[in-house]
Amino acid sequence: MIFRGVRDGKPYPDHGLTHRDWAKIPPRQFRLDELTTVTTVLALDRLLSEDSTFYGDLFAHAVRWHGEIYLEDGLHRAVRSALRNRNVIHARMLDLDAVAPGQTASESLADLPIARPAELTPPIDQRPESSAPPRRPAAGRGWSVPGSRRPR
Repeated sequence: MIFRGVRDGKPYPDHGLTHRDWAKIPPRQFRLDELTTVTTVLALDRLLSEDSTFYGDLFAHAVRWHGEIYLEDGLHRAVRSALRNRNVIHARMLDLDAVAPGQTASESLADLPIARPAELTPPIDQRPESSAPPRRPAAGRGWSVPGSRRPR
């Protein structure tokens, strides 16, 4: 068995997290056999697509509720991982068991900082020379790999 269980729908209350709120939660590894899915439908075209996470979060979303971990978003990534003989997946987990009564899930995440791309990448003038982007080839010439020759 790949997953711990399969459900049709979410048993936990709506948490109301936005993509920005999910970004505050650091990802970690989960074993597939400890996750319960909340989706019973698997779309083959999404499963086989290499760029299925192009516009979304790179990590799956999981929610802990009453001691059980539910895979809310990322079913196709998890199945793709299982098809590659991997038994773990990287996911962000919202622990609803740790949310205080009367507090919303997004309020409980207010203390966590958001990693912004500007904070992760130094300005261009402060980068070392080795991290400079590659230059475009002159017109009529193709990209070349050092030590390789073009066929004549």
